Amino acid sequence: MADFNQVLEPGDYQNGTLNTVVEIPEGSILKVEWDRKRAAFTLDRVEPSKYPKPTNYGFIPQTLDEDGDELDTLIVSPEPIPHGVWLEATIVGVMNFEDDGDADHKIVVVPADNRDNKNAIKTLDDLGEDWKAKVADHFNHYKDEYKPGSTKVLGWGDAEAAKAVIKESIDRYQQKG
Repeated sequence: MADFNQVLEPGDYQNGTLNTVVEIPEGSILKVEWDRKRAAFTLDRVEPSKYPKPTNYGFIPQTLDEDGDELDTLIVSPEPIPHGVWLEATIVGVMNFEDDGDADHKIVVVPADNRDNKNAIKTLDDLGEDWKAKVADHFNHYKDEYKPGSTKVLGWGDAEAAKAVIKESIDRYQQKG
């Protein structure tokens, strides 16, 4: 397997697209993470079955969020995307999130070429309040059984706010380089 941080760039985020790699397909309870040092995926843990991922979960190569990991993505697609797949995605917003006191942003994206819905999703509003509530509920509670109160959704931002987070994460990655 290739090192995604070596073979992929973050993408053309200034113009609304980025590259993202799927770590966890929608519906999975396996917490798979990219291990930057080994350039491989690792199974971190198995989550309780009542907390399956509400959407595909991935990361943007060549980025570092404030928590020290690659910047996360929530990839909204009509069905689960297999683990290890990379795709070009359109930025629709950001979920501002805190995990154990650290900022842990989630960039919300959709596949850049979705012919099934004619690329209809362009903003968080297009996903609807029910979608945001479902995702927020998951992230507010998925650690309740072993670390209650350690996670908190702080709100949502539009694509421009997401681009600012991406830029900061790229800068942080380059400074560490």
